[in-house]
Amino acid sequence: MATDAPLLDGVHHLKLPVSDLDRARAWYESRLGYRVITEFVENGAVTGLVMTHPNGGPMFALRLDPQRAKAAAGFDYFSIGVPTKEALDALAERLTGLGETHAGVHFATIGWILPATHDPDGHEVRFYTSQHHTDTDDGEIQRVDDARATAARREQSHLAGRRSD
Repeated sequence: MATDAPLLDGVHHLKLPVSDLDRARAWYESRLGYRVITEFVENGAVTGLVMTHPNGGPMFALRLDPQRAKAAAGFDYFSIGVPTKEALDALAERLTGLGETHAGVHFATIGWILPATHDPDGHEVRFYTSQHHTDTDDGEIQRVDDARATAARREQSHLAGRRSD
């Protein structure tokens, strides 16, 4: 299909404001396996970090900005992709083992979701599978009036389809 849309290449990086750079760095390293690759220094102090993930996660930036961190707490600005439901289940187990609370893995609109994990500043970090249980390639816009009800209907349909195989 021809298009005049500009050429894009996915998400380059995600960035969050944090109130304590060392605490946030330690959380993203220990919980998700991120590693620092760049430090931004202003007036002799580290004020920002760029982190990379060894297994495909998006690059991640943290910026010291306590006021914005407080204002952003609780909102889910993004979902980090996880390849399969099995990998998402393993991540949920890892987070639980590290003492992190979350809402568990759930059947969602087109894939599976692990919501309600919060970093030290209270940002909700969600995880969503790249693996889909519902086809989204038909060219039509899907309308979701109630995300939970839609997911529940699709889960019943998905389970019924598996039983008939």
